[in-house]
Amino acid sequence: MGNHAARRIAQLIDQLTAYSVAYHQHDAPLVPDAEYDRLYFELVDLEAQNPTQICADSPTQRVGELVSADFAAVRHRMPMLSLNNAFSADDINEFDRKIREQLDVGDAVALAYSVEPKLDGLAISLRYEQGVLVQAATRGDGEAGEDVSHTIRTIAVIPLRLQGDAPAVLEVRGEVYMPRAGFSRYNEAMHKTGGKLLVNPRNAAAGSVRQLDPKLAAQRPLAFYAYGLGECSAPLSDTHSGCLLALKKFGFPVAAQASVAINASGLLSYFELIGQQRESLAFDIDGVVYKLNRLDWQRELGNVSRAPRWAIAHKYPAQEAITQVLAIDVQIGRTGAATPVARLAPVFVGGVTLSNATLHNFEELARKDVRIGDWVVVRRAGDVIPEVARVLLDRRSERSVEFAPPTICPVCQSALAKTADEAVLRCSGGFICLAQLKAALRHFVSRRALDIDGFGDELIEQLVDLDLLQNPSQIYALTEKTLASLDRMALKSAQNVLSAIEKSRATTLERLLFGLGIRDVGEATAKALARHFGSIAAIQSADLSQLLLVPDVGPVVAGRVLDFFKQSRNLAVIEKLREFGLKFSEGEPQVAAVGPLSGQIIVLTGTLVQLTRDAAQAKLEALGAKVSGSVSKKTTLVIAGESAGAKLDKARELGVQVADEAHLLGILGMGSVV
Repeated sequence: MGNHAARRIAQLIDQLTAYSVAYHQHDAPLVPDAEYDRLYFELVDLEAQNPTQICADSPTQRVGELVSADFAAVRHRMPMLSLNNAFSADDINEFDRKIREQLDVGDAVALAYSVEPKLDGLAISLRYEQGVLVQAATRGDGEAGEDVSHTIRTIAVIPLRLQGDAPAVLEVRGEVYMPRAGFSRYNEAMHKTGGKLLVNPRNAAAGSVRQLDPKLAAQRPLAFYAYGLGECSAPLSDTHSGCLLALKKFGFPVAAQASVAINASGLLSYFELIGQQRESLAFDIDGVVYKLNRLDWQRELGNVSRAPRWAIAHKYPAQEAITQVLAIDVQIGRTGAATPVARLAPVFVGGVTLSNATLHNFEELARKDVRIGDWVVVRRAGDVIPEVARVLLDRRSERSVEFAPPTICPVCQSALAKTADEAVLRCSGGFICLAQLKAALRHFVSRRALDIDGFGDELIEQLVDLDLLQNPSQIYALTEKTLASLDRMALKSAQNVLSAIEKSRATTLERLLFGLGIRDVGEATAKALARHFGSIAAIQSADLSQLLLVPDVGPVVAGRVLDFFKQSRNLAVIEKLREFGLKFSEGEPQVAAVGPLSGQIIVLTGTLVQLTRDAAQAKLEALGAKVSGSVSKKTTLVIAGESAGAKLDKARELGVQVADEAHLLGILGMGSVV
């Protein structure tokens, strides 16, 4: 029976998969629903009798078991890059011009671009090994996302097993979305049964994917379109459009509107065409995407920061609506910035119901003359925070009330003050201000700072509101009893949080500096400070002139660092962190050695083949060079590896000498200088 059952199970999986593809992807059912159901339940029975024969790609495995509230982190083997945005024809012409300039091709050369609609959903990476889906992850911060395999498996159009001969490893990037018709049908059903309505298709898609219970996600009408590749063990094509065709053959749905356009004029024509079709599409979009079609040219152009040079998102004009300002509140951010926010009569704009919109700062509020009771135009463009665009003065009532900038913080009643060089009012309360404290704690525990997994917004809200956290150091004094007593925090969850806290006790000086939230000190500056001074004590005692010796630190940032370490409450937090067992690696300052490269400022950019960037930096510094993270007029040499980014552009703009890895190996005594 065992061999017969295994053969029959494999046969049923093949049949049901083929029927599912025909039904969901081609809208051409091969058998009646009753026949599909008969075969499906035969498979269910056979698998129940032979549990060792259950395969990951079986149609019965689309809905699994409830998962933990703490999604597992997934580090992307290839970053999931964001796209730069364009809003005008001039932007697109400039995009095309820069590509021609960087590729050194003239206007006479026809540049082909792969073009497609920009769906308004949730970006997902699907990893297949030996043709079987093994993992699905969200974009996250581009470097790492969350494992959502349990819900992605419920989406019928996503193949659990690929058709044809796929590479041994294939990562497919795409968008999970909710079709407009499915969204409407779902809400109609919920309305009839008294269930919770979904707000809009985009949020519905993102919320469905992040459900803990896959059975709930399976009830949502989700769909998927593939638009690109991550890691791939074998090439699929030499063009992006060719890769999309290959993905279709493997069983992935690809937007029917995907095409190829030639030159900037072709891009603009495609933008106009899709704009005309926008309202009749089966899904929401907020623009179109253009990608240089040749993959070798994509690799040659490389990336700048977290976006590729060879692709851009062309956004449709911001969507606007008219509503009334009911009130104006003040929100306090992590650095104490006081931001006026308009509370609006709810209005539907661009697929989202808005009830709040930013007024940016009090100078902007005064310039636009927004008053309580005014009728205003609110604007939403893609993921940009909704804003009040303008006041409809002809509809202003005598009952409209001006809003005067406050002089004290609405949260902690500390004084609000503004420096001469900025338009922002800031609360002087520091951690005394609960709004600043909560934001500072969110930053402190974030992945790029102390990386305390599971320490989310809800937990921070409870701990601060119950006066159990007054500063970041007290995270390390939390107990299992305290955590388990909180709402929706079971014993196991409390233990998981404590385990993550314990793991974070061993960190680095640069992570700590970043996590402390010093204004204008990002990751790169935190690393530069840590390398230059070696210890937090040395940074605390440094004066302005010493801080200005740090690469990439100018007068403004140096002043921020000085101000931070002058405040006794900040020093007390650092001391308490030590007392509670936080250990951060410290050492001697990394002073440049004296050698044949003394006086030279060298920048490394792009990917090196024979050396890692860290190894190259160490060897250069051992020879006396100063290796900087940014290009300036003082830079003497830029070493450009593969996929060099914005630093190479900056070097060319400033006329700084640029050389390749062969030249680097030569000056390191590892090869010939060419």
